[in-house]
Amino acid sequence: MHPASNEAPARDVLDDAAEVFALLSAPGRLHLLWILSTDEVDVTTLVAAVGGTKAGISQHLAKLRLAGWVDYRREGRRLLYRVTDPHIVTLVHQAVEHVLDLRTT
Repeated sequence: MHPASNEAPARDVLDDAAEVFALLSAPGRLHLLWILSTDEVDVTTLVAAVGGTKAGISQHLAKLRLAGWVDYRREGRRLLYRVTDPHIVTLVHQAVEHVLDLRTT
């Protein structure tokens, strides 16, 4: 739902929006979301790409799943993760593009 006027969103909406940015505030999570926005990937591949430990990556994925941003499907013994919320893909890509633009000006 989009506001019909220039009226500020309700406080609970702003609180929820702040939670979105809180989840995006970890560079490791941003890296995971960037990777998962383009492909389905298993935890072992994510550890190799992002660094850290399997347990650490799994904790980030659990938070992202609880938020409803990431889901997985089973392929044999592997779990393949992917981003399920297109708004999050847009936010992550826009944030990276913003930083890159700032660095070129």
